[in-house]
Amino acid sequence: MSKKAYLAIDLGAESGRAIVGVLDGGKLSLQECHRFLHLPRRTPSGLHWNLMGLWGEILEGVKKSVVWAREAGVTIGSLGVDTWGVDCGYVGKSGEVIGLPHCYRDERNVAAMEGAFAAVGKEYLYAETGIQFMAFNTLYQVLAQQTAEEKFFDVVDKMLFIPDLFHFFFTGRAVAESSIASTSQMVDPKSGAWATGMLERLGVPLHILPEIVESGADIGGVLPWVAKETGCDEGMKVIVPASHDTGSAVAAVPANDGEEWCYVSSGTWSLMGAELDEPCLSDAARDVPFTNEGGVGGKIRFLKNIAGLWLVQECRRQFEREGEVYDYAELTRLAGEAEAFGTLVDPGHESFVSPGEMPSKMAAFARATGQKEPRSVGEYVRCALESLAFCYRQTLEKLEEVLGKRFGVMHIVGGGGRNGLLNQMTADAIGRRVVV
Repeated sequence: MSKKAYLAIDLGAESGRAIVGVLDGGKLSLQECHRFLHLPRRTPSGLHWNLMGLWGEILEGVKKSVVWAREAGVTIGSLGVDTWGVDCGYVGKSGEVIGLPHCYRDERNVAAMEGAFAAVGKEYLYAETGIQFMAFNTLYQVLAQQTAEEKFFDVVDKMLFIPDLFHFFFTGRAVAESSIASTSQMVDPKSGAWATGMLERLGVPLHILPEIVESGADIGGVLPWVAKETGCDEGMKVIVPASHDTGSAVAAVPANDGEEWCYVSSGTWSLMGAELDEPCLSDAARDVPFTNEGGVGGKIRFLKNIAGLWLVQECRRQFEREGEVYDYAELTRLAGEAEAFGTLVDPGHESFVSPGEMPSKMAAFARATGQKEPRSVGEYVRCALESLAFCYRQTLEKLEEVLGKRFGVMHIVGGGGRNGLLNQMTADAIGRRVVV
């Protein structure tokens, strides 16, 4: 059989999907077999992901994908999982999951980041990791967990990032894929190994760090019970992709050879940057700030994290709480009909980080900056989209300044590429060719 099929489990910060890719004579076709929504939930200990709910949806996705593949006359040869970055779970020596994984938006991380700055200094942290300072980075999550539960890591065997945790569920093997590990602010960007000297200075227990493997590594076959429950072939291979979703997205950019290109991985977060051969750890890069994350084939994803369509998603959720239900296509249509440049906000402003009451937060920002407050649904959504487009322009200018080069084309990848209005606003704002 010339056709080869592969299963991708792709989890974003709002939704997940199972997609079968069929390679036939050099052409790749995609079939989405399962899609689901998911959200973090608050408990007395903070904001957590519904780990078992996600795992159940993943198994359902495998099951549906196997059925589709058999009907299509192809066999799925391997599977792999990618997710959003930084978040992690913990397992004991028996394989027991210890606690629910915290969501990166949990407020407890801010104090942990400030404590790390006081202990070793921002300059040292950036020189050792090349990662943008954001309170949700895994490093600060680990330090926050130490503060919350003094003896917690005495019973932890390994820390596993979310995609690595699901790979562990599939195979029983506990490893960290390199691209997802690089989001943690715990990895040396030059060597790709754990930054053990820095971690020891901060008191992070080194025994929890798993082996780092490169994207594309074969980590074993699915466990017999997985095969029985999903109907897949027993021992089907688990091949880790670039397990950070942005790593996979950037690897898929159809850039032309010799072309100076940048990218936006557009979704709940917008990650904007360029692909480099070596990390850029200059003071200018730190001050913007830009981050140095690992990519496929030893590349560096030099980028800035921007609060992307999160603003629109949170507005939609708030409208729904108030009895007004819209799909994203309708919200985009209403934004297109609203007045241009009525209000602009800073998508990265700290008031927009936590969930809830997003329209009120945007209105408060407008009042504080002497601007017109959005009034209608369309005005709120247009404000979010135009603010993102101008943020892309500012980030592009900084990117070119720090790297000393001009980018002639911007590639937009990810679910946000479906928003034609935002894509056109982006092209208008940056004055460059945009390829979606």
